[in-house]
Amino acid sequence: MKTSSFITAIIWSAVSVLLLWLSYTAYMQGYIRFNYPSEKKFPIRGIDISHHQGQIDWKLLQQEKIQFAYIKATEGGDHNDRLFEQNWKNAQKIGLVTGAYHFFTFCRSGEDQAKNFISTVDKKAVQLPPAIDLEFGGNCSSVPQRPVLLSQLRVFIDKVEKAYGKSPVIYVTNDTYARFISGENLQGLSIWIRNIYKQPELSDGRRWTFWQFAHQARLAGIKGIVDLNVFNGNEEQFNVFLSEKAIKK
Repeated sequence: MKTSSFITAIIWSAVSVLLLWLSYTAYMQGYIRFNYPSEKKFPIRGIDISHHQGQIDWKLLQQEKIQFAYIKATEGGDHNDRLFEQNWKNAQKIGLVTGAYHFFTFCRSGEDQAKNFISTVDKKAVQLPPAIDLEFGGNCSSVPQRPVLLSQLRVFIDKVEKAYGKSPVIYVTNDTYARFISGENLQGLSIWIRNIYKQPELSDGRRWTFWQFAHQARLAGIKGIVDLNVFNGNEEQFNVFLSEKAIKK
């Protein structure tokens, strides 16, 4: 009897480990996620993409319920995403509202980075306001003090705002928001927050505009994983946001 109980326990342990492994694998491959935001509450959905998504089948992607795409244009002071122009044109061809984003590095000046972005992104084609990607992952190893980072960030914001006519959106994680942005008076800057576990609440009570709720999702037309986002409002509010944030031609 004891032997039988022991064998049963071993089998159940093995099954549990297998189920955990299968769940983890499915999560890592983008087939399950933590967040499934209400489509009624958050009807405006979008993606953010770069060369990491590879060649996208835009006809297939058109079948998905997405309305906008933020597309990586630049990084640091001299790097351009190799698929930016291609992704930009194809996204607009299938009717997505498009915006370009810049990965802000800790080891280049705000002025150099602004010049890189402005020389790459034609303001005549922009619909969504420019976005700044501020995160630790993939960034320079030396992290500046808050005042130093904010000083360079404000240079970037000022130059981009002058070039495109509107304040940019800033993409942040909970860590970068708490370390650099929380409590700062960055007038007109819209917040795009990443939280893959639950609906976000910003530490200083500020309202967020975009929420990246998944970073390893699957969509038709994209072979690998992709980030999913929602706008904080309905279609009417999204149109107002686009109107208020419209780029001056």
